Amino acid sequence: MLRLQRISFIPIALLITVLVSVQAVSAQLRLPRPSPKASVMQTVGVTDVTISFFRPGVKGRKIYGDWPVEVKGEGTLDNQNQSPAGAPIVPYGHIWRTGANDATTFSVTDDVLINGSPLASGTYSLHTIPGKDEWTIVFNGTANQWGSFSYDPAKDLLRVKAKPQVVADNQEWLDFGLDPDKDNTLVATIKWEKVRVPFTVEVKDVAATTLAKARTAVSSAKADDWQTPFQAANYAKANKAPEDAAKWYDQALKAIDEQIKTKANFQNLSRKATTLFNAGKNEEALATAEKAVEVGKAEKADTAALEKRIADVKAGKQ
Repeated sequence: MLRLQRISFIPIALLITVLVSVQAVSAQLRLPRPSPKASVMQTVGVTDVTISFFRPGVKGRKIYGDWPVEVKGEGTLDNQNQSPAGAPIVPYGHIWRTGANDATTFSVTDDVLINGSPLASGTYSLHTIPGKDEWTIVFNGTANQWGSFSYDPAKDLLRVKAKPQVVADNQEWLDFGLDPDKDNTLVATIKWEKVRVPFTVEVKDVAATTLAKARTAVSSAKADDWQTPFQAANYAKANKAPEDAAKWYDQALKAIDEQIKTKANFQNLSRKATTLFNAGKNEEALATAEKAVEVGKAEKADTAALEKRIADVKAGKQ
């Protein structure tokens, strides 16, 4: 009796294992989609801007135009299974997912200005209301939604206007561009068929944004990390934040001094001298640099660059 129970138990266990394995494989299954997924990312200063979207093709269809019959309101008409004959894929005056499948998403890692209007950092669904002469770009707080079918205008965070441009070259597959314009600005462009719709993404103050991130990075740096405060201090010095620069140079020096306590060598002594020079402490820097050259010659290290800096400082060239 016991033997019969054991024999019947083994196949059941194996069956469960097989079923679980099949479910795991099925969950990983990917199939081709008529409108493939894509994304584009561009950094402005230290701010990342990312647009993720699905790319429908023109495929000989009428893309933009008026709906054959009047439909009141902005509600989406983006359902090809229910569209009347001759209807455009993207009707004027109605909300559009700006792609296919899931609504397009727009992500920014810091606060930005869209066509001059503020948008907080975060991830949004990007919808549009196309028109022949003007488009509305919509940034909605519900980031992950299927198309624009459950779109709720009450959750809009921002709407801006944009002017469409008609071009000669046909863009077969929907595309987005993110192209740098100035040090703090890029131009985002919706591109499909023969229509291009640009809008600007601007970081109002790149230096302030960078310094804010630097403060976070430096405050979380490990005690032996001299590079993070050193690099942050150099940036702060170059961008007129002397108090931050002085504090961060001191933090870098503390980390370097701990290395020197363990064992002084040309590398850490020259590192300290460079930090002191950058901090404007030339007298202390010269003494450290000369000590570094002495140690470096004993180590047979290349001391030429540091010797030149010593000479330049003494000659008043730095």
